[in-house]
Amino acid sequence: MPKTPLLVVNGATATFDCSFGRGCPGICCQHGEPSVTPAEYARISESLPKVIPHLRPEAAKSLEAQDFTGADVKLGNPMVRVVDGWCLFFNEGCVLHKVGALEGDFSKYKPIQCTMFPLEPNGDGSWYVRQWHLEGEEWNDLFCLNPANTPLKAVDTLAPEIAVAETLGPDFAWE
Repeated sequence: MPKTPLLVVNGATATFDCSFGRGCPGICCQHGEPSVTPAEYARISESLPKVIPHLRPEAAKSLEAQDFTGADVKLGNPMVRVVDGWCLFFNEGCVLHKVGALEGDFSKYKPIQCTMFPLEPNGDGSWYVRQWHLEGEEWNDLFCLNPANTPLKAVDTLAPEIAVAETLGPDFAWE
């Protein structure tokens, strides 16, 4: 059966350009605490021997002392801990992304919330690109979500993320 293209409701107007490494230090990972489903938890746990050597020293030390998730819960699932103000898995970029990309799939180990950013499901099979002041956006200071920040169409720059979203099916919602 042919794959149905993902409907991005603001696809004609949304802009997005991740400028990590080009002026952005990875601010979406600063204090980032994505929730982790049981399946994601298992995948990340199994990958830890590959991931730990790439972590910041303080994150690796913290991981030796306790699990990578903490007591806080979001969407019914535990959240990845923050170490010194950054997601435990952040070290000059997402370590889970780097390790997965080395194996040919950038999203292999990343929580789905991180993989999909800034795409958001609408709950009706369609998606939208998060933008300043749209749909109650809370991160109106995150410059990559400012439509005036770049002329690049989000549907082009987010092609890998859109491809992942197409595999999730029309009934996908954050757990």
